Amino acid sequence: MIDAHFHAWQLARGDYGWLTPELAPIYRDVQVSDWQTHARDWGIAGGVLVQAAPTAEETAYLLQQAQRHPEVLGVVGWIDMLAADALAQVAHCAALPLLKGLRPMLQDLDDPDWILQPAIQPVLAAMARHGLVFDALIQPVHLPRMLALTQAHPDLTVVVDHGAKPVIDPQALPHWAQAMAQLARQSDPARVVCKLSGLWTEAPKGQPVQAVRPWCEALLAIWGPQRLLWGSDWPVLELAGAYDAWRELSLEVLAPLTAPERQAVLGGNARRIYQL
Repeated sequence: MIDAHFHAWQLARGDYGWLTPELAPIYRDVQVSDWQTHARDWGIAGGVLVQAAPTAEETAYLLQQAQRHPEVLGVVGWIDMLAADALAQVAHCAALPLLKGLRPMLQDLDDPDWILQPAIQPVLAAMARHGLVFDALIQPVHLPRMLALTQAHPDLTVVVDHGAKPVIDPQALPHWAQAMAQLARQSDPARVVCKLSGLWTEAPKGQPVQAVRPWCEALLAIWGPQRLLWGSDWPVLELAGAYDAWRELSLEVLAPLTAPERQAVLGGNARRIYQL
């Protein structure tokens, strides 16, 4: 079993602009070994370490952590996609065995069409050519843009992080689910997938984990067990609640599946998509 999305960071590195003292539950140094104390209890043998700062320096830091901890099976890093040498950066990243994908922090950019600008299209094509995964840190507004991206780059493997971070409000669920279903329906089932992760922290503060169950069930119905990857988004998860609670809810949602289907969501799909 694999945790397809977790983080580690060191505050003194100074490039986590979003991570402020106001986020008290997670405003601390986080080590891979801290994640392991939670994951090990559930028989999770490895994980994908994902970037949390838009700098090359942080990606280098994550790769150092991966080299020290064999439980880190892969890293999703970051490059400046608008840099003059972006294509060379992609080639360099692809040559690093532990670097499996790249993630621009689209949710933090003012322009929802940023990823569709002409200057970035050769970079996405290079990622596809080199076998790097595109992790999409997006919100519902980006879903039509992701559909356009996947159609423009049919050979690019795309992972939608955190179910596109939906608004956890029953009135907003149908519109989000419709956009999600369109993306799933009109994209390559072998290359475009979604993470069952990050939903609880989108709920209003203080909500129990069961509040996000309808969104979990919707993701399973939309994407199916062959296109869903389970992740914890730990330690960001702790803004909402405990690793154990999120894992327990996830297993409840997956309980109706066959054993091979559950194994796909809980590890097999991550191995295939990230080539772990």
